[in-house]
Amino acid sequence: NMATPEQAKQQCDRQKTDEYFMTSGDKIRFFFEVDAIDEQGNLKVPKMEALNKIGHGLHILDPVFKKITFSKKMKNIARNLELKNPAVPQSMVILKPPKIGGVVVPHQDSTFLYTEPMKLVGFWIALEDCTTTNGCLWFIPKSHTDGISKRMVRNPDGPDPPTIMRGEDRVYKDEDFVPGEVKKGTLVLIHGEVVHKSEANRSDKSRHIYTFHMYEQDGVEWSKDNWQQPTEAHPFPSLYTFH
Repeated sequence: NMATPEQAKQQCDRQKTDEYFMTSGDKIRFFFEVDAIDEQGNLKVPKMEALNKIGHGLHILDPVFKKITFSKKMKNIARNLELKNPAVPQSMVILKPPKIGGVVVPHQDSTFLYTEPMKLVGFWIALEDCTTTNGCLWFIPKSHTDGISKRMVRNPDGPDPPTIMRGEDRVYKDEDFVPGEVKKGTLVLIHGEVVHKSEANRSDKSRHIYTFHMYEQDGVEWSKDNWQQPTEAHPFPSLYTFH
């Protein structure tokens, strides 16, 4: 079965997109909202309003985000969480633009950033007020006590697709979630195993946030199966010693 030229082009485009994502751990790269692009592949809205996220190396490459991530305040919080030697593998600005900001389905961060044992925490900073109308976070209380049900791992059979899911999908009830509405400037700490989601943003207000993850390095192993791996040029920086 020969692929048509159009199918071959789509496969080539998909592989380029996959590669762009898979090698973004130590870069600053830009990812669009699905609803921002029409069937011909053109943007339906201005570029800045079409972005879904920017990642995943802001904390090492951008002076503003680096300063926030490695600030005394963040170090004190990590010490209060009894993290002995935390590393920061990744960071993102998530934009959730007005009208087209997409749904983030219920998930646990340790599904994507797995450590053995699991010792992951997300630091999530509201850059604008986050409400139920513009796509705030929702959580299932106590869900961090049930472990994780699935993992996203690098595909052992090659790069197409580059990652696969292993494990089971859990079914979550909408009524189990509680909203986490917060004001601009609030820091939300997200346990790696807590189930959380956010709804679409159909309002006329954006919902910009900055987030980064930390994991404990002492006695803990970063999984070699995770999509993101440290590179020689940029090993994951240690929170307490990185300059």
